Amino acid sequence: MRASALLVLGAVACHAGSAEEPADPPLGATFVDHFDRADVGSDYRNTGAPYRIEDGKLVVDHAHNHPLWLKRRLPRDVKVEVDVMSRSPRGDIKVEVFGDGFRHESEEDVRKDAIYEASGYVFIFGGWSNSRSVLVRKKEHAWQFDSAVPLRTSPRVEANRTYHWEITRRDRHIDWKIDGQPFLSWDDPHPLEGAGQDHFAFDGWETELVFDNLVITAL
Repeated sequence: MRASALLVLGAVACHAGSAEEPADPPLGATFVDHFDRADVGSDYRNTGAPYRIEDGKLVVDHAHNHPLWLKRRLPRDVKVEVDVMSRSPRGDIKVEVFGDGFRHESEEDVRKDAIYEASGYVFIFGGWSNSRSVLVRKKEHAWQFDSAVPLRTSPRVEANRTYHWEITRRDRHIDWKIDGQPFLSWDDPHPLEGAGQDHFAFDGWETELVFDNLVITAL
């Protein structure tokens, strides 16, 4: 079914570190968004990046770790499908799953040049100038000190190519496929779940990214 995203601007920019969980409705059986409208709409919470709708797609440039959070609470077991593209040879395509629904990089972190810590699992394809792809729990740079982090150095993102992602979690197992092929997976012994670990977000760093055809299904 088609998501009833209203054509309304003005998503709320929430403060990083807030202890208050967004009072968002549950996902339901399925959420679908094809972005065939003029504005991002009220189904999303923008934490401060220039997200926009362009030719029926969601676009952001230089998101700088300011996610666009879907205002739906995810069930523990879920499948997320989305079409993604980077307009830059640097790649760096990113989404977050099972986050808190409001966290983003703070201005203090930027001033201190501190490493941003996300609130959920982060899926990065072609990060760090298209040199590696990772599936991490909160700490994006965990691969630098933890050899157990799921990581691969190929394939690299091809600029202006659309990829279809499928991210699934059942119990403790997280599986990430790209264009129907296994990409990265992980069995988390202490999975992020429950209140405060139940939101999905689009995100990015310094490349222009395009997202489309979001489908989230409860399993």
